[in-house]
Amino acid sequence: MNIFMGLAIGLLSGFFGGLVGLGGGIIMIPLMVGLLKINQHMAHGTSLVGVVFTGISGAITYSLSGSIELVPALLLASTAMITARLGARYATSLPEWKLKRSFGYFLIFVTIVFLLKPYLGEFSLSSTVWIKTIILLGIGAFAGFLSGMMGVGGGSIMVPAMVIFAGMGQQVAQGISLLAMIPASAIGAFTHNRNGNVHTKILPGLVVGILPGTFLGGSLAHILPEVALRIIFAIVVVYTAIKNIRAKKPETAVEPST
Repeated sequence: MNIFMGLAIGLLSGFFGGLVGLGGGIIMIPLMVGLLKINQHMAHGTSLVGVVFTGISGAITYSLSGSIELVPALLLASTAMITARLGARYATSLPEWKLKRSFGYFLIFVTIVFLLKPYLGEFSLSSTVWIKTIILLGIGAFAGFLSGMMGVGGGSIMVPAMVIFAGMGQQVAQGISLLAMIPASAIGAFTHNRNGNVHTKILPGLVVGILPGTFLGGSLAHILPEVALRIIFAIVVVYTAIKNIRAKKPETAVEPST
């Protein structure tokens, strides 16, 4: 049963992630919490394992079309690997209700960035090589921490930041992000696993489902109108975000008076 549930979640999250061009973690985590009834911490850790395989599959696809640059990916990954571990440890230290709320606010932020994505290129900045290097190291550090904490790949942060601050094209930025997320997500997943936050029984199905799901979603994305995709994404993610933001703090037990 665990393998079949993992397969279904992998297919759905991979499909939706491929459909809108974002990592499946944003969908994977709510599905695991809602369908499997696992806690938020374990959902984040398990999601990161899936993100590793999403990154591998996506990076291969982008490399075949020549949309990956190795040096920027290495710069991003070098700092992201450090901060992903810190983000995962920070997530573990939070009570579940706080992690849920943090994830909800993160989803709102991702939605805003996603809706603004078509206009980001208009504000691209040109920089010298050494300034771009510093920018990429900073982007990697920030995205890596959020990746480890939120259980996502970090592409929702890396891609628009590279387009705006490093003057990169959208396609190349997406390819670089996919490659950089592989080692960073692996470090975050390893840290979560050490803290018992990975649901290992669903991983085989999850990984198997993600790959064809991403392919199918990406294929359908070229058929559906872009405006429709953005509306669907915004509705689903904002609804999920509101549910997480409304997570209630558990009431403190009151000692009976004697």
